[in-house]
Amino acid sequence: MAQKKITKVDLVEAVFLDTSLEKKEIQEVVDSLLEKIKDSLKAGSSIELRGFGSFEVRLRKGRAKARNPKTGELVSVEPHSVAIFRPGKELKDTVWKIKKSK
Repeated sequence: MAQKKITKVDLVEAVFLDTSLEKKEIQEVVDSLLEKIKDSLKAGSSIELRGFGSFEVRLRKGRAKARNPKTGELVSVEPHSVAIFRPGKELKDTVWKIKKSK
């Protein structure tokens, strides 16, 4: 199994090889999709991509005592929002079958 990190450029290249679209068009579509996902999350909406998964925003509680792992210094953490991804059933089933290579 390949351990390579896939980038947005790699995804654009893969779609380019599978379609008759130009790379510039594919890049614009990918950028637009990612921008719409960010805008939706910012507005408090969740995004559901059937067969793939869901993106949503959750509120993390703050803590009065937390430790900066780099310096070891005690700091307080305010409540804040985080983006989360929950994989869908089809994605879970696909990933479950992957054998880990040594």
